[in-house]
Amino acid sequence: MAMVIYASIIGAAIGTASGLIPGIHVNTLAILMAVGMPIITDAVSGTVAAEDIPLLMSSAVVSAAVVHSFTDFVPSVFVGAPDADEVLSLLPGHRLLRDGKGMLAVRSAASGSLVGASVSVILAIPLQYVMLSGLSDILEYATVPVLITVIVATILHEKAPMRKLWALALMMVSGSLGCISMMSGAEWGGPTGIGSVLFPLLTGLFGLPPILQSSGSGEIPEQKDDIAGTDPMPGAGVLAGGVAGWFPGVTATVCATMATIISKEDRPERFISMVSSVGTASVVFTLVTLSVTGNGRSGTMLVVKDVLGEGLTGFCSPSFAALLLSVAVASLLGYFITIRAGGALSSMISGSDASRMNKAILVVICCLVALMTGLNGLALLAVSTAVGMLPSVSGVSRITLGGCLMVPVLLMRIGLL
Repeated sequence: MAMVIYASIIGAAIGTASGLIPGIHVNTLAILMAVGMPIITDAVSGTVAAEDIPLLMSSAVVSAAVVHSFTDFVPSVFVGAPDADEVLSLLPGHRLLRDGKGMLAVRSAASGSLVGASVSVILAIPLQYVMLSGLSDILEYATVPVLITVIVATILHEKAPMRKLWALALMMVSGSLGCISMMSGAEWGGPTGIGSVLFPLLTGLFGLPPILQSSGSGEIPEQKDDIAGTDPMPGAGVLAGGVAGWFPGVTATVCATMATIISKEDRPERFISMVSSVGTASVVFTLVTLSVTGNGRSGTMLVVKDVLGEGLTGFCSPSFAALLLSVAVASLLGYFITIRAGGALSSMISGSDASRMNKAILVVICCLVALMTGLNGLALLAVSTAVGMLPSVSGVSRITLGGCLMVPVLLMRIGLL
């Protein structure tokens, strides 16, 4: 047990790095860990039994995924570079930042993720039992109907007929961008070779438009840390995270969109809490799905599958229980790391010139995109930014741009992509 905790702490450090550095996804670091497993095995062979190394490696990977789901909100709200699971909470986070409540956004995200992780861990074993009893086979066939339902609901969510047409158009345009990106993403490696094509796509659609459309003048208000204002709302997020973990091909962003439509939550801090809980809960439920079906629903779980093999399958196996312990440890660490990182960035930007900061953010993002995805990534960033401007012009909700992920997944599931 002690070694599992130590491995979880190492994984937490990896997840912190991937979460706080825009453009680096935890899946990439998990794959690098798997590739480097022989080196790691040699390094610890004198202190750790050889048969324990796969479990400890898996504990570190799962811990990294959990902490990443906490910390990735920090660059989303302060830098405007969203991770795939945080795109919907970006604008409410910016709104609170402009009101001097950036730390309320961070605390709400951290609290939502913590409660979401805790509830998910409590439900993990009962859900594993239910899925082993036959539920997983039913869910496999429901994937396409769920995707279609979410896409249609996102469009019909708009009230006026003209806005529905705009929503349909934005869903199709963003979906086309997502398809093109995912079909050609392997050819877009930058000088570092560690970037994801989702970085320029999501940053352009969700991150840069609010920065470009802001007045860009005056000072960023002094940021106040209001602990009392934090009010987590994880219920819908945990449910949506469960859907993301259960259904193959249904991403956390798709489920966050669904939770957004159902909840109709208009308080930004509660909305952020709900969306943040989706990404963290989905990590736990993808682990449950892996233990039941043997199929990984994310890059990190595919690494766990390769490392552990059949050691995770079966009802409440020792390996499964150990990884749930890793989730619990990582959740506690992720909460405090997120608060500390958010506090540091909040202090740095408090009272700074908004125009200069916006220009600095634009330069930093463009440099990161060039390093990680090359010239093609910069071109995608420009196109997706132009598309990301359209919701404010048309008055349509920005959640329609979630088509960049939903449409490609749907087309892949029905065999058209």
